[in-house]
Amino acid sequence: MESRGIKIIVEKNIPFFKGLLDDVAEIEYLAPGDITAEAVKDIDAIVTRTRTRCDKNLLDGSRCSLIASATIGLDHVDVDWCEKNGIEVKNAPGCNAPAVAQYVFASLLSLGIDLTGKCLGVIGAGNVGKIVAGWGRQLGMRVLVNDPPRALAEGYGEFVSLETIAAEADVITFHTPYTKNSPFATHHLLDSRFVDSLQRKPVVINSARGGVTDTQALINGVASGKISRLIIDCWECEPEISRQLLDIADIATPHIAGYSLQGKLRASYTAARVVAGKFNLKMKPVPEMQYLPDKVTAQDIKESYDPVKDTVALKNSPEKFESLRNNYQLRTEVLFPDYNKTVN
Repeated sequence: MESRGIKIIVEKNIPFFKGLLDDVAEIEYLAPGDITAEAVKDIDAIVTRTRTRCDKNLLDGSRCSLIASATIGLDHVDVDWCEKNGIEVKNAPGCNAPAVAQYVFASLLSLGIDLTGKCLGVIGAGNVGKIVAGWGRQLGMRVLVNDPPRALAEGYGEFVSLETIAAEADVITFHTPYTKNSPFATHHLLDSRFVDSLQRKPVVINSARGGVTDTQALINGVASGKISRLIIDCWECEPEISRQLLDIADIATPHIAGYSLQGKLRASYTAARVVAGKFNLKMKPVPEMQYLPDKVTAQDIKESYDPVKDTVALKNSPEKFESLRNNYQLRTEVLFPDYNKTVN
């Protein structure tokens, strides 16, 4: 296959992708709004993130055979339609998991919460949830984990029900994909019924996907005292977020929980490798980015990131949600080694 014949559209807000394949393929970098059915008609692959909806409306009639998403989640892709129509779909699982864990605990610590002895409820035990649970234990928390698909596949040993988490957790954090039609749908996992069942007035954190928590249920939960504090990074109807929810959230950020320098490098490198492998292209050599510290402390986390600045920026200018997200100054993950070598 002639590499020069391969045409790729890349969502232009994806950092660190430019230069990885430009010498061996024809690449066009477009804003999400410019990635239209006409634009993708004669291309072979799309490299995207969450703002480009990849479905029949975009891809019907296109010669595209690959969607490479530089993200963990795939709720912006109609995976079933793509696969039925010969379009391979790949994501970057785990790419920003350490950054999301950093966000969760930095946010809790910024609120002055003493985590020692508290009960942490982790809903979703994938790449992110496993790290969050592990760090919670390191920080002296009792950890409860809910993940029905994993419980079914692996046995119910360490897993608990949502009812148990609602009854016992002081902090509840969501780390699931967003699904509506699967046997284990995650749409509005936190709804009014779940809020009514809360027993310990927990802190609630959503750094997964906006639709995993019901906006009105969160608002009502704070108003009723069932929820003590809110940490919200993912919102329903982004970027047109609820101003009422924004006002009452203690930490409120523009979907940047996973926005670390290392996470973005991992995601872009993963997407580029997928494209290179699919079309037999020679990719520019890049460093290996897999890393997770063996041990973290509360002080390590606090020193690595303060979400208050990001909260102030969003609360002052909620209409700039997308701009704040697209122009976010990527932070460094907790205790990540050789920072300067990473980007050189």
